[in-house]
Amino acid sequence: MPEDPSILHLLGRLGAIEDRIRRLVTARRATDPHPDDPFRGLYLSDEMIDRLFGGVVGVPDWSDPSARLAACEQAADIAEGAGYDLRLRSLADGFELGPIDVDLLVIAIAADLDPRFERFFAYLNDDVSRRRPSVAVALDLCGVPLTSVADRARLISGPLVTGGLVLIDEDDRPFPGRSVRVPDRIVSHVLGDDTEDRALAGVLSQPVDFDWGDDGSVRRALDRRVRLLYLREPATGSGTAVALRGVRASGMDAVVADLARLMQDPDPDSLARLVVREARLRRAVLVVSGVAADSRPRLVDALAGSPQPTVMIGEAAWDPTWFRDLPAMEVVEPTTAGERSALWRSTLGPITEPIDVSAATDQFRLRPEQVRRAAATARTQAALRPSGRITADDLASGARAENASALDRLARRISPKVGWADLVLPPGPLDALHEIELRAHHRERVLGDWGMRPGGGRGHGVVALFAGDSGTGKTMSAEVVANGLGLDLYVIDLSTVVDKYIGETEKNLERIFRAASGTNAVLLFDEADAVFGKRSEVKDAHDRYANVESAYLLQRMETFDGLAILATNLRANIDEAFTRRLDVIVDFPMPDAAHRTRLWDRSLGARIGRGDDIDLDFLGEAFELAGGAIRAAAITSAYLAAAEGDVVRMSHLIVAVKREYRKLGRLLVEHEFGRYWATVDSA
Repeated sequence: MPEDPSILHLLGRLGAIEDRIRRLVTARRATDPHPDDPFRGLYLSDEMIDRLFGGVVGVPDWSDPSARLAACEQAADIAEGAGYDLRLRSLADGFELGPIDVDLLVIAIAADLDPRFERFFAYLNDDVSRRRPSVAVALDLCGVPLTSVADRARLISGPLVTGGLVLIDEDDRPFPGRSVRVPDRIVSHVLGDDTEDRALAGVLSQPVDFDWGDDGSVRRALDRRVRLLYLREPATGSGTAVALRGVRASGMDAVVADLARLMQDPDPDSLARLVVREARLRRAVLVVSGVAADSRPRLVDALAGSPQPTVMIGEAAWDPTWFRDLPAMEVVEPTTAGERSALWRSTLGPITEPIDVSAATDQFRLRPEQVRRAAATARTQAALRPSGRITADDLASGARAENASALDRLARRISPKVGWADLVLPPGPLDALHEIELRAHHRERVLGDWGMRPGGGRGHGVVALFAGDSGTGKTMSAEVVANGLGLDLYVIDLSTVVDKYIGETEKNLERIFRAASGTNAVLLFDEADAVFGKRSEVKDAHDRYANVESAYLLQRMETFDGLAILATNLRANIDEAFTRRLDVIVDFPMPDAAHRTRLWDRSLGARIGRGDDIDLDFLGEAFELAGGAIRAAAITSAYLAAAEGDVVRMSHLIVAVKREYRKLGRLLVEHEFGRYWATVDSA
């Protein structure tokens, strides 16, 4: 098999450099007082000092090219004419290298291709420990003086250095004595290996192309040589998918980088330069996802400044301070509920258990690539069971795995464990809770596909108000709704939100809303009247800024795309402007006797032993307690029973009620406890 013409061209250029080294070594040996000394380079003799005082050695003249270099370039012309890609020439063209730059690159790479050059450079450096060319030796071999500002700058700010093709090591040395080195990635590239730099693992990705989105704007931008394009993507759209389709339709390759992951690196600036270098090496379009409002301008500038065509993708509006030039801009269309369902089905393939994919997944707002990953996760999860069948729970689990982790740092996450069967509520509140689930399931179709909430930048969110006394089941109902939707529940701790300093509360809430926008979850604002309270008449600066805070929240709830539940003990405390923006209001009444009886039964559960003397009807009729208080009393009775190693008896329940009354500050009245008063009196 004939050798690669690209390698032959590189070795030919290396041979020409070897010819120069031979001539330079011969010239040095002619004036070297101890050329055969094995310790040469480890000490300075008197003769060497005298020679150094004798004057500056002249710069060799390489203007008469050797026959080897001429033959090498002639063969390269023939190979290119036959359609071969010569890596060294392509590199010189892509990075705009001049003839001297190419010579410097070959000199710097010589020892990586042939170990003999290590000894050559050690001799020329007059130091056996330094086996790479110094700046002085490299410039000598190129026939240019150190005093030439333009040629000296080639190794300071020229395309070799700015493009990351060579590195100048040992900054503590004077510039002429510094070593010139070629990174391993560049050596591999000129030898024909396109494996990406190991430092970019996790930053670059190889996303799978799939048939979704209108890529016309990307194709036109590339065809018309638009260098920078910004695609703004909605929560359910994919700028990356659109960009990749457009790039590949234009017959080009893409290097895809994640700016969010790049920002997590300890040295993101260096990594950004490596990303740009990778795109230039492959002559590929640079696709950068994850551009956000808080992205570092210096990183965006470094990536947007790539000489290669660049497509940047993000949810935020483009900030003009990010880059010196404004990009061409395009808004990516969101996916419809039907498109996402079709993508779920196509990715899942044949399903052994009948599943209504739309019913199981419509509540999840995912990008197309997230749908593919979630479906793959669902298949993996199903493989853990003996049957291997995919269920609706697996789909929900896969979708939840795509949730962003930022919200975990701002709120308390609850994995729902209770369902509709655990709720004890009158028909009215129960129907309202089911309406929340219905709205969450179909909001994308109604608000998105059908456009039932147009204009004003309104979001696709569902916001509900839970109003009722403490212990009437508001938090539990939120958990039930989240469980019914297959979502996690995040409880917002308002103590971490409300701040005495002006403007800080809004910033804290904005962080929560922004994190929630990338999370398929239910947000529960407990004691919501603390931040969603009524605006008041402005009498002083405190009133003015309190009203500013409320106005911000009104606007933010309008644009919210998620599912939020506001819980309050007193509905009258919520501002009427918030009420108008609510989709569902659920009033939680105190339970009547029949509901209290059912609550006692549910709270005791089926796993604890019950004595024959337990009278649930009496407990429900006699004691006007909310569901939370009943549950607390049931737990207390269980502890009392456990201490006696026995089943729960009526005496345990009566004592538990007595203690709950004391917690609530209520009087113990004999007629309420009836025939069990003696137990109360003796406890």
